[in-house]
Amino acid sequence: MTTPIRHLPRRIPGWAKALVALVLVLVVLFAGLRLSVVPGLKDLFGTDTQDRSGPALLKSVRDISRYEAASGNFQVVVDLEKDARFLPDAIRGTRTLYVGAGTVDAYVDLGKVGEDDVTVDEDRTSATLRLPHAALGEPALDPERSYAVSKQRGLLDRLGDLFSDNPNGEQAVQKLASRHIGDAAKDSELAARAESNTTAMLQGLLRSLGFEEVRVSYGS
Repeated sequence: MTTPIRHLPRRIPGWAKALVALVLVLVVLFAGLRLSVVPGLKDLFGTDTQDRSGPALLKSVRDISRYEAASGNFQVVVDLEKDARFLPDAIRGTRTLYVGAGTVDAYVDLGKVGEDDVTVDEDRTSATLRLPHAALGEPALDPERSYAVSKQRGLLDRLGDLFSDNPNGEQAVQKLASRHIGDAAKDSELAARAESNTTAMLQGLLRSLGFEEVRVSYGS
């Protein structure tokens, strides 16, 4: 009597499992792209956004004694490219073209004015004030007017975005845009305009109080 031959199940090699997983990922991505272009299906399988943020907490309060005398609007185009050694850009590398728009405020710190910096004559008709030079605040990017024009990423960078918590992050170009805007503000006449506006404000204020002559200077 012969014993029937049992066929043992063949083990699927590891590379085949990885290939099947990759195919499934590509199918899901392709299906998502098709759903986004077919009218009606996008709304059917769309997602709902819910804001579950907690209330904002006041951490500290700081008194401000500076006079905001001028504000400048700036715009810069950032072209940031990152390449990998020994690898072509199609495999590893990024290039982002970003338009950054923001403002820089110029102010005069009136809190640094001491008693010796203000001189008033006996008749209270003439006043002399010595103020610190105007300073520039930190650049503030406007998210409503800042945007990425184009993004080019290599294959490895695109795969990394799929598993990243913050895909296509723009922190690097935003920081670079802020730095360029700050440098542009330093090269502009924003600080001089702030001092001129501060002088006009103080002269108008003191003249309304009865002073006939008001002299304002800047520096130590």
